[in-house]
Formats: sequence, structure tokens, C-alpha cells
Amino acid sequence: MGEINSESYSKKYNENKITKYPKFKIPKIVISRCIEHDPVRYNGSMVKSAEVEVLKKFVEFIPVCPEIEIGLGVPREPVRIVRINKNDRLIQPATGRDLTVEINRFSENFLSSLTSVDGFILKNKSPTSGMANAYVYPGPDKANSIDKRAGFFGGAVLSKFKNYPVEDEGRIKNHRIRENFLTRIFMLSELRDVEKSGKYSRLSAFHHKNKTLIQAYDQNYLKILGNIAANKEELTFSESVKNYRKNLLTATNDPVSYKSNINAMMHAFGQISGILNKEEKEFFLENIRAYKDNLLPAIALKNILKTWIVRDDNNSLTGQTFFEPYPKEITFYMAEEMERGKEYAVIR
Repeated sequence: MGEINSESYSKKYNENKITKYPKFKIPKIVISRCIEHDPVRYNGSMVKSAEVEVLKKFVEFIPVCPEIEIGLGVPREPVRIVRINKNDRLIQPATGRDLTVEINRFSENFLSSLTSVDGFILKNKSPTSGMANAYVYPGPDKANSIDKRAGFFGGAVLSKFKNYPVEDEGRIKNHRIRENFLTRIFMLSELRDVEKSGKYSRLSAFHHKNKTLIQAYDQNYLKILGNIAANKEELTFSESVKNYRKNLLTATNDPVSYKSNINAMMHAFGQISGILNKEEKEFFLENIRAYKDNLLPAIALKNILKTWIVRDDNNSLTGQTFFEPYPKEITFYMAEEMERGKEYAVIR
């Protein structure tokens, strides 16, 4: 197959497409090539994704199609996962080809070539790229599946990049999953920049600006990561930042729960309450109760806090990523939710 250079996979797709926002570093995301990039599915089609289309202006995509890379063309006969004597194989039923060795070799070579990456968006249910729900069959021609698993390439991603942001084009339609994915990829893209600097001062500054966000994810890891950033164990920078990344990935792997969000917002409220009057304090607490009862989104409360934070130039909450973890220009609200679009007649 020859040497793989992952940079070549992204070059033609990202020229003049990314809009830079000074506050944010640009995440690098490996994506299944058939999702909003090229018509390379087995039947020559392309998968449409509104979420991916929006992200093209904000991230550097590294598109890849494992099936093409192992020599299959477009269009092509479908492949499937077949369980033979308790071993799963990648089989092309129409030709009888066993492509297991080829897909495993490509997966290892490609993923090992990634010198920097912040996340993955993979093709849902694909026998090569699926991350969880690819069908497993008892034979090449059997119609009914017997199990589900990750595709061969998708499984290799999950194994080699443990706890990294890995989603598929189906899951990121969910608001909570998408919010977590976006938050993490922009956080990790900045951490890459910190790693390149080789400076503890940069790691300390990174930890400080993410303190409220980390607290919302997992309060226990806030102290662990703080100790690493302060180099309490007196390690080399390389050792410390590697340890920091590993723990940050673990801490942020699960989406923030509404209870943890409330704790983080109440902590921030406590820090800013000194400049608030009685009515403002009561107003915020009323909105916290509304959020708890699922009557308001978290962003509404964050925006309330932000209006007070900007009034106090010396507040330690200034610049906290919790209040804007990724560019606000990334929006997925439907037109109706934004009170835009079709006007509805009143029935009288």
C-alpha cells in the first residue's frame, strides 16, 4: 500500500473553507469521506449531514474511506461482517473476497500516521467505519443479522484513541451529544497548541480558563488536573502534559449532566454575587429552578451570568470556556426555534 501521510487526506478539502476565529484553535477531525465530502458510498452516493456541513467553516477535516483505500471502487459490491467459527471477517459476498487482512492493515497504518487529531465523525452502521452498530451476519448470504459491533476501522479508532471524541453522523444530530463533541474538540485543539509550546505557564493558563468547564464535567478531576498543571510531582513538561491529556479525556468522556451544570453555575454565581442586588440574585435563582424543571436551556443561564461577568473586569470568571466552549457562530437551531422562517396564520 505504501507509506500513508494523513496530511494528504485533508489538503484538498480544507483550502479556503475554514473561517478562523481568534479565540479558538482549529480542531482536526477525521471523517468518513462519504459524509458531506465525496459520493464514495458503495452505490456511488454521498451522505448529507447539516451538522457536518456547518462545521466545514470551523474545523479541518481529514476525510478517509477505508473501503476505497483497500482497493474497492465506486460503485462497488457491498461488504459485510461475517462471523465464522467465532471470528469476525470482512467479506464481500458477491465476490467471496475476504478483506479482513487488508482492512486491519490499512486501519493500523492510517491511524498510526495521525500525528495530531482531536476527534472523529464516522459513518453510522458501516461494516468498516461504524463505531458501535454495524451488523454481524452468520454467513455471506444470510439475511438476518446475529449481532452488532464496531466496524473494523471504527473499532480500531476506539481502541487506539481511547476516550477521544468519536461520534457518527446519526448521533451528532442529538443536541446533548453534539454539544459534548463540539466542546471537547475545541478544548483538545487548544491543548495541542499548549503541548507544542513546551511551557508550564501555558498549561497552567489552559487549566485556569477551563476550570469551570472541568468542574461541570467532573469535580473530582478538577483537583487531579490542577495538581498536574502545577507540576506537584515535579515531572518533565512532556510527561505532565501527556498525563494531563489522558486525565482530561477521561474527565470529559461523558456529557455534562444537568445537576453538574447547576453546581458549576451556582459556583460561578457565588463568585459574582457580590456585585448583584437582591432582585438580580432572586432572578437568577428563579431561572435555576426553571432550568432544573427543564423549562430553560443551560445557555440561557450562562448568558445571564456572562452579562454580569462583563460588568466586573477583575472577576476570575472572565474568559472561562464554560460560557463559550466553541465559536458561537456554530448554530444548529431550526428556523422556527429562532423565530425565523415561515409565518403561521392565526386560526380564528
